[in-house]
Amino acid sequence: MAQAERNAPGADRRRAALGLWVIGLGTLINPLDTSVNIAFPAITAAFGIPLADIQWVVISYVLTYASLMLAFGKLGDMYGHRRVFAAGLALSAVSFALCGMAESYLWLIGARVLQGIGTALVVGVGPALATGLYDESKRARILGIYTMMYGIGAAIGPLVGGALIEQWGWSAVYWFRLPVSLLALALVFLLPAQAPATGPRGRFDILGALLMVTGLCALLMTLNRLRGVAEDGPLVAGLGLLAILALTGFVLQERRAANPIIRLSVFRQPGFAAINLTCAVVQAVSFTVLLLVPYFLVRTAGLPLWLAGIVLAASPAGIIIGGPLGGWLSARLPAPRLALGAAVVAGLALLPIGLWDDGTTGIQVAAMLFVHGLALGLFQLAYLDLCTAALPRTERGVAGSLAMATRTVGIMLGAGTMAALFTALELQVAADGLDPDAAFLQAFQWSFFCAGGGLLGYLALTGLRRRGS
Repeated sequence: MAQAERNAPGADRRRAALGLWVIGLGTLINPLDTSVNIAFPAITAAFGIPLADIQWVVISYVLTYASLMLAFGKLGDMYGHRRVFAAGLALSAVSFALCGMAESYLWLIGARVLQGIGTALVVGVGPALATGLYDESKRARILGIYTMMYGIGAAIGPLVGGALIEQWGWSAVYWFRLPVSLLALALVFLLPAQAPATGPRGRFDILGALLMVTGLCALLMTLNRLRGVAEDGPLVAGLGLLAILALTGFVLQERRAANPIIRLSVFRQPGFAAINLTCAVVQAVSFTVLLLVPYFLVRTAGLPLWLAGIVLAASPAGIIIGGPLGGWLSARLPAPRLALGAAVVAGLALLPIGLWDDGTTGIQVAAMLFVHGLALGLFQLAYLDLCTAALPRTERGVAGSLAMATRTVGIMLGAGTMAALFTALELQVAADGLDPDAAFLQAFQWSFFCAGGGLLGYLALTGLRRRGS
């Protein structure tokens, strides 16, 4: 008996570490989606669509899981995080097969919606599962490892994607994730059946969930269609009105619900609403890297796809280091100050990208992408730590899914607004008589000046600097 007691702590640590590995493996299905970014040129060519339309490959996916994630996080708190995680892995496997078999652009978009549902189930409970394996005193470090897992997936995506596209075409970026999801699903029994953070069950707020999903979808679609308001004025106005009504109804519903999706009082905590808004802004401008740099590497730098994938992986490589580094720094710096400093560096790192031209070397590109990724990893860790600290462990699924949802809403906004900005800039400079390659490069440069300057301007105009101190 004494020997068993001595061995128990070691066995618990090994089981927790193995469980964390399984969570990381399953979570990879989302960050590995960066392989799709390197496939953008191939997808646009395969279906004969313009550059502006490629955003729907991102929007259909991100809009779906961003709007559903918070509701699924709540379901995980109520009915068990492992159960929700497993359902998401199974649905993701089906969606990868459907994406890979897509014979038309509309088919691909529909399959991406299904993939978004699966991702919302997996990622909505991922942070809760990870932090539930360890003592609360280790929360920041575990979240740093979780952020690192995201970075690993995001780094592997372009590397694998570029090589696979060269051999088997764009559909390979979906097929290779099918065995990943199935393996994680086979190993999900290693996770605790009921996460320690799970509290007593109550009635799930179905009305609140429906209002939230409707409101978020309408809001994001409104923002996405603003660039075409001259042609689609009634549609934009209708979507905007729907967003206002649905989100207002959601707030009213959450105030009176016995078991709300999220307690709105948490946003009255000092700085909490501000840091969530900052996360959305940081992610929106940072998406410019994933949206435009693949085209720069292939079109301006003239790199083959496999080498472009290696260079593009420098940004998530920075996130890989930034996550654990942020976990270490969190014991020495207040999380708000760490988040603010990382956001400033992320904005500064975007500005030099606007100086790239056809003489920029691959090493120079990779170095700046790495710096930006490092800052992004530090910010993501600090932000995720702030969100999980704001809510009790019994609501850890909601806390983690709120952080992930806000982050992906920012990506969604960036996919629409930065694509619209680039297209407008390219049309403007092309009207001045520049050839297509020169017009692309100039619009590329100004897009990054706008992204970096916009983020720094936002940080200067808000009160976050005072809160960080």
